[in-house]
Amino acid sequence: MINKIAASIAEALSGVQDGATVLIGGFGTAGIPNELIDGLIAQGARDLTVVNNNAGNGDQGLAALLKTGRVRKIICSFPRQTDSWVFDELYRSGKLELELVPQGNLAERLRAAGAGIGAFFCPTAYGTELAKGKETREIDGRQYVLEYPIHGDVALVKAEKGDRWGNLSYRMSARNFGPVMATAAKQTLATVHEIVELGALDPESIVTPGIYVSKIVRIPRVATQAGGFKQAA
Repeated sequence: MINKIAASIAEALSGVQDGATVLIGGFGTAGIPNELIDGLIAQGARDLTVVNNNAGNGDQGLAALLKTGRVRKIICSFPRQTDSWVFDELYRSGKLELELVPQGNLAERLRAAGAGIGAFFCPTAYGTELAKGKETREIDGRQYVLEYPIHGDVALVKAEKGDRWGNLSYRMSARNFGPVMATAAKQTLATVHEIVELGALDPESIVTPGIYVSKIVRIPRVATQAGGFKQAA
C-alpha cells in the first residue's frame, strides 16, 4: 500500500545529505515551508546549495538557515530586500556565494529540469553581466543566451492539502514555485495543513501529482493572539 505520510518533520528530512542542492518553494513569505526549513536546521546537513526566489526575510525561515553558516551557495532572483540583513552580511563578508538569476529564467530552468530539457536559449540578460561567460546565439535576428536546468537533490514545498499517495493542492499564491520545484528534484518533501482520504481531492485541483512527491507531513495552522487561526499563505 502506498503511504507517503511521514510521522514527523525529522523523519521526512532524515535522508538529506551534506552538499545537497535544496529547492525551497516560496515567493517572499508566501508559501515558504518554514517548518521544513526549521527541520533542516535541526537535521544538520551542511555545505548546501539553496535555490529560492529570495534570500530570506528577517531572522526566520530561510534567513535562519543562512545564519547557521551551513549554506555554501544560494541561487535566487531577489537576494536583497529591506529585511535581508542576514544574506547581506554573509555575502559581503565572502561567506556565501550568490548566483543571481532573473525570475523568469529561474522558473524556466527549474521547469527544464523537470521536463528533461538539456538546455535552452533565452533573450533575458543578453548584453548584461549575467550573460558573461555564457554561450550566445542569434536566432531570427534576436540575441539569446544559453541557460541550463537547475536540478535539485530535494525540494521543500508548502501545500494546503494532500493524500497518502502524495497528491497535493495549494492555496492561492502559496502555489508559486512549489509545483515546478517538485518536478525538478530527486525527492520532494511537502507540508500540508490537511490530509484527506484518497479520492477526496478533485482531480482538477491536484497541481502536483503524487508521482513527484516522496513524503508529506501534516502541520497545524498557526494560532493568533485573538484565539483564531492564521491562514498562512
